[in-house]
Amino acid sequence: MAEYKLLLEHSHDSAFRTLAGYRATGGYAGLTKAIEMERSAIVDAVKASGLRGRGGAGAPAALKWGGMPKEKKSAHYLICNADEGEPGTFKDKQLLETCPFELVEGMTIAAYAVQADSGFVYIRGEFMDAAKSLRAAIDEAYAAGLLGKNIAGKEGFNFDLYIHCGAGSYECGEETALMSSLMGERGMPRLKFPHAPFPVIKGVWDLPTLIHNVESYSNVPYIIDRGAEWWASLGASTKNSRGTKIFSVSGHVNKPGNYEIEFGTPLMELIELAGGPRGTMKACIPGGSSMPILDVEKTKTAIIGYEEMMAAGSMVGSGGCMVLNDTTDIVRFAWRTAIFYANESCGKCTPCREGTRWMVQILERIVQGKGREGDVDMLVQVADQIDGRSFCPLGDAAAWPIKGMVKVFREEFDYYVAHGHSMVGREAVLA
Repeated sequence: MAEYKLLLEHSHDSAFRTLAGYRATGGYAGLTKAIEMERSAIVDAVKASGLRGRGGAGAPAALKWGGMPKEKKSAHYLICNADEGEPGTFKDKQLLETCPFELVEGMTIAAYAVQADSGFVYIRGEFMDAAKSLRAAIDEAYAAGLLGKNIAGKEGFNFDLYIHCGAGSYECGEETALMSSLMGERGMPRLKFPHAPFPVIKGVWDLPTLIHNVESYSNVPYIIDRGAEWWASLGASTKNSRGTKIFSVSGHVNKPGNYEIEFGTPLMELIELAGGPRGTMKACIPGGSSMPILDVEKTKTAIIGYEEMMAAGSMVGSGGCMVLNDTTDIVRFAWRTAIFYANESCGKCTPCREGTRWMVQILERIVQGKGREGDVDMLVQVADQIDGRSFCPLGDAAAWPIKGMVKVFREEFDYYVAHGHSMVGREAVLA
């Protein structure tokens, strides 16, 4: 397989950022079809396509769409999670900068399907160029009657779209924390099902809310315009992963950047699209820094698909593919990763608040050459106590990479404790 550009097909063309340029390539054909369809038919198309959320968990999008109340008794809201704080991931940033109308049209179709009155794009505060590009697209859409009142001439179809800039909190990438932040509260997570209703029932301002990320919404116009069956044919070689996926490839590769591939593509082919490894490859983290690491042998055999990647020992995640060569000190890499998650913990729950900092302390002791016997086992025990016990997935995101690195590269951790320095380049040290 080779690169399959769908969302990124025209990302190189600056005209695609304008309404005229977007329409010239077939833009808004999806919305034109959608407003002539029954709302339930749009939801059925999303279900038939097999679209899964591109933010990390990979849950079927139709579960959210179908969960929105059919009888409208209150305002309905739409939220786009454009916070994208996962280290190693920068795909949504490029989509916002170069393909903003895909998101605007996708959200407008979704708004029609679930009867949403207003939508909010919660964008990471550092993404100034992306926010400006999106702002220009929204303004053009309003001027052309594609947002606001009686959209595209459809009587009674009203939808307003707003941009809300966050303050850079990784925690606000979690959907309930995002909603809290959007409402002006601290960016901390809420109780979730079964202890609280799903956001589609009681979301922002305790009203029905549909939440997806940029890449998820951006696929919707193509599903409606070209058909769910066509879209589902992409990735058909996998068990249950459909469409294309954008991966942000970084680290020790010759051409880092965003690459869009069809599900079912071997992981090594993705890495080759990015110019191949720089030096001798040692490992790969395929889905962002919170995902478990794969050694080089697993990387060579892994297939990109939600179930297929789990079978290989990791996850598709948010698509942040980080390639590491043999100059990488895995223990220091784990330490730096742990520092990030400890700093980003909101502090609401004890396992995450205390556990992440405990992991940092243990790893810091090891990399300073002061490691003690039993430190590596204690590190795993602490990670186990965080995993599955925190209030939101940030705890899991902190624990999984550390557990994965110890599991795959245990000898490097043990060597560090025993010798007080890294085994990377130890031949030179011993010489």
